[in-house]
Formats: sequence, C-alpha cells, structure tokens
Amino acid sequence: MSAIHSHEIDTLQQADPFALPPPCVLLVDDEQSILSALKRTFRPQGYRLIMATSAEAALEMMAASEVDLVISDMRMPGMNGAQFLAKVRQQWPSTMRILLTGYSEIGSTISAINDGGINHYLSKPWDDRELLLIVAHALEEQQLRKQKMALERKVREQNLQLADFNRQLERQVQSRTEELRQTVMFLESAQEEEQKSFLSMLRVFSDISELRAGLATGQSARVARWCEQLALRMGMTTHHARDTMMAGMLHGIGKLELPDELVRKPIEKMNSDEVQRFLWHPVRGQMLLTPIPSLAESGEIIRHQHERYDGRGVPESLSGDAIPLGARILAVVRDFEGLCNGGITSLNASPEKALSMLRAHAGHRYDPLVVESFIAMMEEQQMALEQQTRLLATQELRVGMKLAEDLRTKSGVLLLNKDHVLDDALLARLRRFEQLDEMPLKARIVLH
Repeated sequence: MSAIHSHEIDTLQQADPFALPPPCVLLVDDEQSILSALKRTFRPQGYRLIMATSAEAALEMMAASEVDLVISDMRMPGMNGAQFLAKVRQQWPSTMRILLTGYSEIGSTISAINDGGINHYLSKPWDDRELLLIVAHALEEQQLRKQKMALERKVREQNLQLADFNRQLERQVQSRTEELRQTVMFLESAQEEEQKSFLSMLRVFSDISELRAGLATGQSARVARWCEQLALRMGMTTHHARDTMMAGMLHGIGKLELPDELVRKPIEKMNSDEVQRFLWHPVRGQMLLTPIPSLAESGEIIRHQHERYDGRGVPESLSGDAIPLGARILAVVRDFEGLCNGGITSLNASPEKALSMLRAHAGHRYDPLVVESFIAMMEEQQMALEQQTRLLATQELRVGMKLAEDLRTKSGVLLLNKDHVLDDALLARLRRFEQLDEMPLKARIVLH
C-alpha cells in the first residue's frame, strides 16, 4: 500500500470549535501483548483508551461508559469478535466497529460483516499508520453523523414552530443565519461521501424558506439541478458547474431579511421602491456566504443574478459577457421557475409560455445563447421523459414500479423521492392519502 503520512491523520483530527471531549476507544483482545501494542499506537492521538481482555468484560464497560469506537480481535475464548460486534451493533448502533482478523478467519470475518455490521476490518499484523488513518476516518464519520442528526432534530423543531414563524422572524434572523452558516461549514468539513447528506439538509432549509414565502417546496432544488445541467451543457467544468448548482440552491438566501409581505408578493405587483429593495437581496445573500471560502464563486454568482444582459441591472450594471456566466445561467433558470410557479406574475405560466417569455427578453434581460441552450435542454428532457416514462393515476400503479421523478402533491409537498420502488404498503398509503386529501395524484413511472 502507499505510504500514509502523519500529517494526513493530523488533518483529520484538527480541532472543531464545537468538538466534544476526546473520543473514547475500547480495545478488546485476550492477549495482553496485543492490547499493549495498540495502546502504544494510539497514545499520541489523545484518545481516551480503555481495554478489556474478553468480550464479556467489554460489554460491561460499554454499559458503564459511552464508547465511540471499538477495536476487537476476532479470535477470543468464549464469545468471539463476530458475536461481540453483533451485540455491540444491537445495543449501541452508533458506536463504530473495527475488527482485527487473521488471514485464516475469512469465514468468521464475513459473519462479522453481515451480523456485526462492522465499519472496517484489518488483517493481522496490521500497519500502524493504516490503522490510525482508518480510526481517524471512522471517528470523523461518527462526528458527521452526530452533526447530521442534530441538524435533523433542529429542522423538525423548526417545522413545529412554523405557525408562529412570521411573528418571530425578525428576532430569529441572526440565529437562523448562523444555523445556515454552520450548515454550509458542515459541507466544508465533510468528506466527499457526506456531500449528498449535506445537500439534502440544504434542500430542507430551502423548503422552509419557500414555505415562508408561500411557495411550493422544491423550487430551489429544481433551479439548482437545471443550473448544473445547463452549465455543463454550455461547457463549464464540473467544478464550476457545481458552483453554479450551489448558487441555484442558495439563490434566495438573502430574502430571509425581507418582510413577509414583500417576499410573498409577485414581482409584477411590486411598486418601484419594492422592486429595488427586492432586487438587492442577492448582495446580502453573498455576504452570508462570505465566511465559507469554497462558496466564494457561488456567492459571486448569487450577487450578480439580477444583472441584465443590456447593462440595466443591479448591483453593478454589468453587461454582456462581463456578467459571470453562472449568473447569466441562474437568471434564466430562476425566472423560468418563477414564471411557472407564480413568483413573477400572479398567474402560473405553462412551461411552453414561460420559455416563450424568456426568448422574448433574450438580448435585453437575458443572454441569448443561455436562453437558446436552456430551451433546447428543456425540450430534449421533455422528449426523453415522455419516451422513457408514463404518467399513471394511483389506480394504475402496481407493485415493483419505479418512480421517474419525485412524487409531490399539487401544493408541492414531497410524498416519495425519485427512484423509489413501489410496494403494497406504499400503494395503500398513497390511495388513502388521495381519498383524505380529495385531490387526485399522478406518478411518472419508469418504463422497463
């Protein structure tokens, strides 16, 4: 294996201002020499180490003290490592589990993976640096899970408080802004495998903002997805397309400081002063993201989303190619969504009408190349969707069918995610919901 440098481990263990006391690591082996070797390996890392020479003794220790991670030998008298880790999984599922095993114990190792749900395993003799890095990764993963659970609890609490959200908003702006900053900082510190979880949480915050504005949830998520697709279509690198996607997800974050009556009003109903106040919310949005270096490009895109191609926009009256391409993309996608969902006009436009309106303003409000690329993309997606999927009423749905897109109510509430496979229980719940809501549901299904 390639050499693992000590600074990689140090990087994984850098201090977090919100960090808990040093993690507790339990070492389990019936050989005292192995325990001593492990103790010497981990002592410089600052972990709190406890040791047991049997699985039974280890279970007693875990019952008496919170343990973050267990390293267990496979072969021990009495209860072996696979059986021990299975019990740990049942009683303390959040504890990370690592197995030390010999080459001759492959059958028992498979049992431990299946029954004990181990996170990692290492063959003896182990490489100290590899072991240290695996443990550091495992502890960081656990910390990220704890942060994710804390954020999920916070979101549930906020949903319960939506009834009086408007009255409390002015007092909560600072704390809510800090929560959003911490959410974005969580993305900065998470490993690549945690990115999807962060984006899901970000989508929840976007949905909450949309509910406050009286809009159907999911609009920011759609804007983000189309921004990324269009950016790639127009030749952006994957990195810059992702910046544009993040800008799409967060493009309305600056609206948190606008009053309710302005946020909920279609742009065509605003007077000139209200329009000017509304158009400057992206500047505040960029300021909120300033502490996060990796979101600097997304913040710049958000800042310039209300520039106009003819130079008559805000905040800097940029024109043509002087406007960042990501901002030109965001402007087109954002207004398409707004036209279709009542954010710009009082009446919702059909997708065809919205695309026609974008084309009518190309060269003035929008970049003509962006408009034409977006129209072509949407037409291709609609054609592909119609060829590969079918829209069915709930009575036509069958067990085993797979959703081609998110299933939402007419008000935008998410019922089932894209790619969900239907079973008897889900079909029964959907039909009961349809009866209670007295609104017909239709699901787009993937054709096999």
